[in-house]
Amino acid sequence: MIHRPQPLPRLYRWRTNLIQSPAFLVATMVFGSISLLASLLDSHGRLQHGIARVWARACVWISGSRLRVRGAENLRRHRVAVYAANHTSYMDTPVVFASLPFQFRILAKKELWSLPFIGWHLNRSGQIPVDTENAHATLSSLGAGIKALRAGMPLFVFPEGSRTPDGAMQPFQSGAAYLAIRAQVPLVPIALSGVYDLLPIHTHHFYPGELTLAVGEPIETAGMSLRQAGELTERLRATIEALQER
Repeated sequence: MIHRPQPLPRLYRWRTNLIQSPAFLVATMVFGSISLLASLLDSHGRLQHGIARVWARACVWISGSRLRVRGAENLRRHRVAVYAANHTSYMDTPVVFASLPFQFRILAKKELWSLPFIGWHLNRSGQIPVDTENAHATLSSLGAGIKALRAGMPLFVFPEGSRTPDGAMQPFQSGAAYLAIRAQVPLVPIALSGVYDLLPIHTHHFYPGELTLAVGEPIETAGMSLRQAGELTERLRATIEALQER
């Protein structure tokens, strides 16, 4: 695997500033506007989700990266599940939307809801904001997630809660395990590789390469109790770590 050089060569910085960043902004504005209009006609979110997938694929293409999915057969093993991945970059969300072939809802930090177009789409399409600084608000958000799962809607979660500062996985919070156990649905581990090098935290320039979304075997939670949430969280983290190393 080719890692991002430091400092980033001038060619990549100029290409990002002159071509990729403006194209990314235009794509987000165009697809965000279309999504807002679609929300007036689509109360179930299917149309908006389809628009988000097109936006996500456009973003990956604009970044100049190649995206491949390993273990795609594990994405269709269960009609409803909690999908959980390591969090490496702002580009994680486009990679996930471009890769998962079904409608789902994402639990994300509430700060994203304040961003123009992205926040508007998240709100109108029924995504679930999480206030990580307020325990009561977090529980309320998890309650909304459980309700979505029981209604038949898959969920996607970043258990780390925030992007890694150095490429290494951070400790996992237990929210994904809590959701899966409470709804008695499988927990599906996903490992993202290459996305950190594409666009690390606190940077604004793309370094394109090969992006991989690897899907592991679903972890069954039938019969598990909330007392096992910590154990399940550690198993999830270890599985994602192993998927990255393949």
